[in-house]
Amino acid sequence: MPTPPEKTPAPPGKAEAPLAGRRAQAARNDEVILGAARAVFLDDPKAPIAAVAERAGVGISALYRRYAGKEDLLRQLCHDGLRRYIAEAEAALVEPDDWTAFAGFLARVVDADVHSLTVHLAGTFTPTEEMGRDAMRANELATALFERAHASGRLRPDVVVQDLGLLLEGCAAVRVPDAERTGQLRRRQLAVLLGGLSTAPDADPMPGPPPAAGEFDWRWRQRE
Repeated sequence: MPTPPEKTPAPPGKAEAPLAGRRAQAARNDEVILGAARAVFLDDPKAPIAAVAERAGVGISALYRRYAGKEDLLRQLCHDGLRRYIAEAEAALVEPDDWTAFAGFLARVVDADVHSLTVHLAGTFTPTEEMGRDAMRANELATALFERAHASGRLRPDVVVQDLGLLLEGCAAVRVPDAERTGQLRRRQLAVLLGGLSTAPDADPMPGPPPAAGEFDWRWRQRE
């Protein structure tokens, strides 16, 4: 039997050919399922997995072929959000201006709505070891951006890196029925909060002790 010819790699700088046939359809189905799951579980984290299949317009068997159960689906959603956070942080670190890097990173994370998943889904599944490693990486990157913002002199000295989580969750809490308007209001809220974090003459000190490292980790312990 003749040996099939080896696949010729795509030239540098050229995108790979798009998936074809069943693989392409499977990828589209997965994207639809994850989008539906995000919408369903942000509305109601206790919703059954059948509600996701119904919203996605696929049979429950098609969903179970991809995810063994609801917990796997929740885990995938949150891990995707964590990866997006890491990608935005890595992109921001390339920006030469320290404050622009910091503020731009926060704006893109707010636009991606990563922290809505954190607020709604924490404690609904058991994180994997890979998620734990990615969470550590995310914290390292956020700390690097935070320290650069401090070094620029534009971030008030009594702010700590753990305040960023509270800021992002505060923006994620802003939600109205219209998605575009939600985005506009979140950007406005972010501007208000960034103004509060910026240095200002005669600013009053921050009230209360700052959030401690790991103070919010209790949320990720799976609920009974």
